[in-house]
Amino acid sequence: MSNLGQFDCDFYQSNYTIDNPEQSSEDSNTYAYVYGSRKPPASEQPPPAFVPAEMLTSSGYEGQYFQPASNPDYYSQSSYTDSFEEEPPLLEELGINFDHIWQKTLTVLNPLKPADGSIMNETDLTGPILFCIALGATLLLAGKVQFGYVYGMSAIGCLGIHTLLNLMSSSGASYGCVASVLGYCLLPMVILSSCAIFFSLQGTFGTVLALFIIGWCSLSASKIFSSALGMEGQQLLIAYPCGLLYGLFALLTVF
Repeated sequence: MSNLGQFDCDFYQSNYTIDNPEQSSEDSNTYAYVYGSRKPPASEQPPPAFVPAEMLTSSGYEGQYFQPASNPDYYSQSSYTDSFEEEPPLLEELGINFDHIWQKTLTVLNPLKPADGSIMNETDLTGPILFCIALGATLLLAGKVQFGYVYGMSAIGCLGIHTLLNLMSSSGASYGCVASVLGYCLLPMVILSSCAIFFSLQGTFGTVLALFIIGWCSLSASKIFSSALGMEGQQLLIAYPCGLLYGLFALLTVF
C-alpha cells in the first residue's frame, strides 16, 4: 500500500509553479485579446467612431441610416436614353425616302415639269433597281431572258455618261447621281417592254412607239442633268448620248 501511495504522489506530481498570480492573469488576458475571445482593456480600446449629434439627441428615430434619397430628375435628364422611340426609322437609316422616289417618278413621267435639282442630285438607287428589275421581268414575260444585257448596258452606259458629264460641267457629277437619274428615266422603257407582251413591236407602229419612248427618256434625263448640274443651254448636248443609250434598250425590247 505504501508503494501505491507513493505511485499516486509521483503520478500527480508536477513541476509547474505559479510564482506571480498577477502576471499569469495578465498573460491570459493578452492571449484572449490576440485571438479575439476577449475585448481589450478599457485603457487600450480604440476611440469610438464619429456619431452625428442628431443621432445622439433624437433617440426616438426609427428610420434607416445612411440611405441616400433617389432623385428622379437626374435620371430623366440623363443623356443616355435606351428607348426605341428615340431611334430613327429603319428606312431613313437605309436612305430610302418614298416621298423623293415619288417626286422623281413624277418628274420623269412629265418631261415638261421642271426638275428640282436638290432632290435629283441624290444617290438614290432604290427606284433604278426596281425599274431595272421591272424591265427584265417584262422582257421575260415577252419571252426574252435578257437580265444580263439589262444590267451590263446599264453599268457601261452610266460609266460613259458619267465621264461625259464630268468633261462638260465645271462642278462634276458623282457616279451614284448619274446612275440614279438614268435609272429613273428608264421607266418609259418599262412601258414599252410591257406593250411588247401583248403585241409585236416589229412593224411601223412599234418603230414609231420605240422612237417616241427614246425621245421621252432622253428628254427627261437631259432635263434632270441640266437642272442638277447647272448646265442651262446644254440640254440638247446631254440628250444626244442619253438617246444613244436608251436606243440600245429599245433595240433590246423590240427585237
